[in-house]
Amino acid sequence: MADPATRLRQLRIVPVIVIDDPEDAVPLAGALVEGGLPCAEVTFRTAGAAEALRRITEAYPEMLAGAGTVLSPAQAEQARAAGAGFVVSPGFNARVVDACREMGMPVYPGVATPTEIEMALEKELQLVKLFPAEPLGGLPYLRAVAAPYGGVDFMPTGGIGAGNLASYLGFARVAAVGGSWMVSQEWIRSRDFARIRAEVEKAVQAVAQITNRE
Repeated sequence: MADPATRLRQLRIVPVIVIDDPEDAVPLAGALVEGGLPCAEVTFRTAGAAEALRRITEAYPEMLAGAGTVLSPAQAEQARAAGAGFVVSPGFNARVVDACREMGMPVYPGVATPTEIEMALEKELQLVKLFPAEPLGGLPYLRAVAAPYGGVDFMPTGGIGAGNLASYLGFARVAAVGGSWMVSQEWIRSRDFARIRAEVEKAVQAVAQITNRE
């Protein structure tokens, strides 16, 4: 299987999911796979997140499943034990980055300013998460902040949905976008996996159309 960064650049969308009940993990993963998007960032915001990630990686080993909202080296260890293929953090936490690098775990920390991008460069990272993308200023801000750093690509997350997906993916420095619009927490809680699958299919079709125009 290709390395996570390469797969992210191929898939272009990372579904950011919040799972309260690990029992929902496998059917949710099935909806993503059936919808054509075998990828998930399971946010470590809930008590059952690590167990949910473990169930996903065991049931669907072909998925690119990672851990999000990782705030400490201990959580990074939990993510690895659960089978995570990558780790994402909302901000730049040097301890988390160092722990992941020591484990050989791909890590994509959050950045919001040139200073944090330079911190990532110091750690020899080439892909970072821009968060929160839309509140920071959206695509115009991303274009401006990316300009001095030609060796860094971005995974903007925060406020991205079907309406602005094309504009973000149209920027060559965007490897992929993170978003939850097709995996609403409410839909997960109500176990409306058919709706999630349908929304994922729409997102995949949108990416195909964008790719064909490039």
